[in-house]
Amino acid sequence: MRFHFPVVIIDEDFRSENASGLGIRALAQAIEAEGMEVLGVMSYGDLTSFAQQQSRASAFIVSIDDEQLQEPAEAAAVIEQIRAFVAEIRFRNADIPIFLYGETRTSRHIPNDVLRELHGFIHMFEDTPEFIARYVVREARNYLESLPPPFFRALTHYAADGSYSWHCPGHSGGVAFLKSPVGQMFHQFFGENLLRADVCNAVEELGQLLDHSGPVAASERNAARIFHCDHLFFVTNGTSTSNKMVWHYTVAPNDIVVVDRNCHKSVLHAIIMTGAIPVFLTPTRNHYGIIGPIPEEEFSPEAIEAKIAANPFAAQANDRRPRILTLTQSTYDGILYNVERIKERLDGYIPTLHFDEAWLPHAAFHDFYGDFHAIGEGRPRCRESLIFSTQSTHKLLAGLSQASQILVQEPEQGGFDRSVFNEAYLMHTSTSPQYAIIASCDVAAAMMEPPGGTALVEESLLEAAEFRRAMREVGRDLEGSWWFQVWGPERLAEEGIGDPSDWLLHPNERWHGFGPVSEGFNMLDPIKATIITPGLDVEGDFDEWGIPAGVVTRYLAEHGIVVEKTGLYSFFIMFTIGITKGRWNTMVTELQQFKDDFDRNQPLWRVMPEFVGKHPQYEKWGLRDLCQRIHAFYREHDVARLTTQMYLSELAPAMRPADAFAKVARREIERVPIDALEGRVTAVLVTPYPPGIPLLIPGERFNATIVHYLQFAREFNRTFPGFETDVHGLIKGEDGEYCIDCVRSTAG
Repeated sequence: MRFHFPVVIIDEDFRSENASGLGIRALAQAIEAEGMEVLGVMSYGDLTSFAQQQSRASAFIVSIDDEQLQEPAEAAAVIEQIRAFVAEIRFRNADIPIFLYGETRTSRHIPNDVLRELHGFIHMFEDTPEFIARYVVREARNYLESLPPPFFRALTHYAADGSYSWHCPGHSGGVAFLKSPVGQMFHQFFGENLLRADVCNAVEELGQLLDHSGPVAASERNAARIFHCDHLFFVTNGTSTSNKMVWHYTVAPNDIVVVDRNCHKSVLHAIIMTGAIPVFLTPTRNHYGIIGPIPEEEFSPEAIEAKIAANPFAAQANDRRPRILTLTQSTYDGILYNVERIKERLDGYIPTLHFDEAWLPHAAFHDFYGDFHAIGEGRPRCRESLIFSTQSTHKLLAGLSQASQILVQEPEQGGFDRSVFNEAYLMHTSTSPQYAIIASCDVAAAMMEPPGGTALVEESLLEAAEFRRAMREVGRDLEGSWWFQVWGPERLAEEGIGDPSDWLLHPNERWHGFGPVSEGFNMLDPIKATIITPGLDVEGDFDEWGIPAGVVTRYLAEHGIVVEKTGLYSFFIMFTIGITKGRWNTMVTELQQFKDDFDRNQPLWRVMPEFVGKHPQYEKWGLRDLCQRIHAFYREHDVARLTTQMYLSELAPAMRPADAFAKVARREIERVPIDALEGRVTAVLVTPYPPGIPLLIPGERFNATIVHYLQFAREFNRTFPGFETDVHGLIKGEDGEYCIDCVRSTAG
């Protein structure tokens, strides 16, 4: 299979008609005759931007002339430029060939720190261009051959070898699509390679995901080496499934489990599926709606024992000792825990510590994150407890959607059984996995091989810091007028990312609003940026006017910017390894445009035409009018405090989650209107979006605060169509009334 990686030649005479220009072009022609592409440029331009082109090149040839080295000042400048260029390349790529091209005497002037990073020095006129070309092409091809990790290599070879397909899937390498007009469109859109590589597990040379054999197993071992864990398993249907695999390896019916109340709903699904008895650790919250950390004292065995003693179903447990702790390591807004302090408290007390690091797979590749991630190079093992980390490679790395992985670190005493784990794995994985997703897991891991992975994370951190500085600079320029804030510590380094300690949460700091957090226990991940809109402060007090975030993100969507999450007066963006300066500068520009349109109260039909087309009742409203009406509604209902109180309110379990959900399967439920919910037992998850964190799980009772919130949501949805508050579990009947499925009263 042909990949396009040109040899890049940097020579100021590349297009000149002098002897130097003729010589370098003769070399270029000889390289092309060997079947390699050549890209000739006349200068480095911006070094950092140019060095980023290493991902598209097979080799670099850097030309230097003796004439440039005659004058000491010019020679020093030339050598420094070459040194800087080589350093930028090697920061990202330790292996790509770099050649210097010059006269014989030139090599004497090149210092050793530069020479040792080169693959060779090409002496002008000593050999024929054809001989030199073969040497360069050999090194370039050897480099390209070293790039693909095991599974991706096997898959590309299989797709290229022209084998006829007599197995599933039925499109037979894409041929079926060619028999239909709409199929032709599909084929042209996705392309030949994706369809040829879409195969079933009957292809022996690709190995098996189901038993982790062949190239699949080699790739999982390679990824385990890169991520510094003992075992690693690729998962092709998301970290939701990874979490369930971990739980089914560990948890049986009536086991006590300790769970972050801020957990992803997949963990709650796992509680239902395993029949576990959960005790919850409750995170803090601020009035922006941002979820904070669980207080450190809740992680003590004594505090957990007290929660178990208070649980009405603990008497049914197989053992009062918890089987697993699951913690959301990186909340949606980027709050991290010091994992080593948690391990110190719980090692040996809870046999399995599971960190849901769906939003943190990058942390192992940069020293910035220190002790604030679960598994990595040099991280100490627990003496007795097994460590799991489940990671979404598709969220912050370069995996395709649903690409995920499970990392395992065994304790000093051992105890992980791969065969038993694979039984849990098989319970949840498909027998027809998508091989493109497996390949993306393979490649996403290979991309993080140092130094490249470290460079990618470093760039994410730096871009995030630059965005924060740019937003503050705009705010200073607009002194006397309103602007958006980026949530985070007040102190921000003047350049770079600063010291990790700059991002720690200190007790009772106003910016975070989480109260007396433990010193050194929590940190904000800088690449998670929550933008605060005017109108509400961290104490929950409303201003006279405000700009609800839902209006801002709806506006941004119509201008080509889609954000990750929207709250009441905040929205969230991530600086993944795919974010560029162009993207975040566009965000700043569009926010400035929103400000201009808001200040001028531009009509909605002009600035949000797509939205008004769907909701013509807003046609005569201005942008500021819309913001003010929603803001007044929020203020009237004191919704910031309401949403905080509902998540922090006491929740009484009336049934085991599995027993309550079983009522759904047996249809022993009834749909209860919102106004009649207080005291009833829910049979389903109740999950408001945002933030997408379950408010109630099956078996818990509705209290007055939660009912009040649902009444607010109902009234808001009726008043402002198009900005509806989405609550999963809430069902809208034909009569327009909202209901929730509850356990039938005679059974509950």
